[in-house]
Amino acid sequence: MQKIPVKIGKIKLGTGIPVVQSMTNTDTVDIIKTVQQIKELHNAGSEIVRITVNNIASARAVAEIKKQVGDIPLVGCFHFNGNILLREVPECAKSLDKYRINPGNADSQNFCEMIKIAIKNDKPVRIGVNGGSLDKKIFKQLIEQNAKNKNKKSIEEIRTEAMIASVLQSAKLAESLGLQRDKIVISAKISNVPQLVEIYEELDKSPYVLHLGLTEAGGGDNGLVSSSVALGILLGKNIGDTIRVSITPDKNHSRVREVEICQAIIQSLGLKSFSPKVISCPGCGRTTNTFFQNLAENIEQKIKNNLPLWREKYPKSLDLKIAVMGCVVNGPGESEHANLGISLPGNMEKPIAPVYIDGKLWKNLQGENIAEEFWEIVENYVKENC
Repeated sequence: MQKIPVKIGKIKLGTGIPVVQSMTNTDTVDIIKTVQQIKELHNAGSEIVRITVNNIASARAVAEIKKQVGDIPLVGCFHFNGNILLREVPECAKSLDKYRINPGNADSQNFCEMIKIAIKNDKPVRIGVNGGSLDKKIFKQLIEQNAKNKNKKSIEEIRTEAMIASVLQSAKLAESLGLQRDKIVISAKISNVPQLVEIYEELDKSPYVLHLGLTEAGGGDNGLVSSSVALGILLGKNIGDTIRVSITPDKNHSRVREVEICQAIIQSLGLKSFSPKVISCPGCGRTTNTFFQNLAENIEQKIKNNLPLWREKYPKSLDLKIAVMGCVVNGPGESEHANLGISLPGNMEKPIAPVYIDGKLWKNLQGENIAEEFWEIVENYVKENC
């Protein structure tokens, strides 16, 4: 169904290109750390940033945080007491670019009052249902109905039905209170991939803009893979307007990791480019040396270091395709299909590395400075062509 576009600060949702969102994990009361992380996430590519607003102190911090982060779209995440916080700290209600409400953690009075405050301040609202904090009343009603049915549904089928019903009923209630459709974003997150896909396929039939996310996905490879599969399936079906990867952070990665994964998912589907794409082979018995692996890692890191400058000065560089290949089997072919490519010598091959530019053999590199010479070629190409 055609979605009604929604503006979150300077960002417009519902254009067909998914918007990356992330969330801070600082104590919002700590203004310095929260501002620092918001800017870090935004600089990494998060177009919208959400913060926790769970008590009066954090609500009072919001106005100063917004003042310091400027036009970065800022979303307040409320649970249990959002109506009280927005009512008691009106500067918080005015400063935020969007409110996030979970119907499962807000009774009817709380929800309705928050919607009225949003209308008063002309703010959009994300009505976000979570599998772990589902509206107990709706869930109980569906369980009771199921008990009377001849063909019983599983508890997970009932949970899916309850999540869909909760978010759509809440969106309709918000509309009945006067909140316009161009102020409504909906989401229904759960940790099960097939279940999430089923839920969003149903929600996509509604007129509301959709926020995607596999919640509580876990950490490490499992969290990364599960989130990528879920979001990849949905975005591949043109479902979803904003996305967030919610993985458990680890000590080896900063909070921006979730932003980088979002960008990688979007770019892998060809929806938008965030960085030059480096293609490299997996290696085999022909490439027992690690030189091509080191070169690929080196190119990736140099691109990352130069990305802030390239985004601003050489925007076309984001669409570049760079191939770093390990031997003659696929090396020349992949290099010819890239903007820039290098085919390193595998075992038993001549000790030369042919370099291709825009599909044509440009020169052969050899010796100990191949890595430095190839990066110089990359830099010159960016400056001259992007």
